[in-house]
Amino acid sequence: MIFQNVKKSYQNKVVLADVTLEIPEERVTCLMGASGCGKTTLAGLLLGLEKPDGGRILGNDGRGSAVFQENRLCEELSAEENVRLVYAEGSRAAALSLLEELGLAGHTDKAVKELSGGMRRRVAIARALFAPFDFLVLDEPFTGLDEGTKAEVMAVVKKRCEGKTVLLITHDEEEASALAHRLLLMQNGTVCEK
Repeated sequence: MIFQNVKKSYQNKVVLADVTLEIPEERVTCLMGASGCGKTTLAGLLLGLEKPDGGRILGNDGRGSAVFQENRLCEELSAEENVRLVYAEGSRAAALSLLEELGLAGHTDKAVKELSGGMRRRVAIARALFAPFDFLVLDEPFTGLDEGTKAEVMAVVKKRCEGKTVLLITHDEEEASALAHRLLLMQNGTVCEK
């Protein structure tokens, strides 16, 4: 996927200024930068949730999946139902297996509103990984996980993203070095190699 001179502003505040970058296929690209610098805006553009004010985005016409900063789960549905919601054709066994890989065995039939914050986060990750996708956006995906759980979840994500096109947005150097093939830094509305 390629961003060519992409611009985006909100109420006359420039967030992205002539961003040109390539997100290589079948690799994990990590985007880092200070809070509020435009990383989530770039992700929204990639997913087609927003439109650029100028420039072009090429190659993002496939199916995208995402872990957003917020979980965006259906609180009344169970963990399993939330995961299967994105891919009804996916088998129940596959959904349960993924949830179990993420440490949620014994909690798959509980309503999401009954789960802890860290468990909800893992359901959101499972849902994004379960959806059939051509590219995946992970926007601060491990927020709210304790260190032990985070390491286990990162191992599952790394395994499941092998050979996939992924944009990982994080502030955490450990996450970047564990998962990414390439590191980019965003500042002042532009992106460069880190």
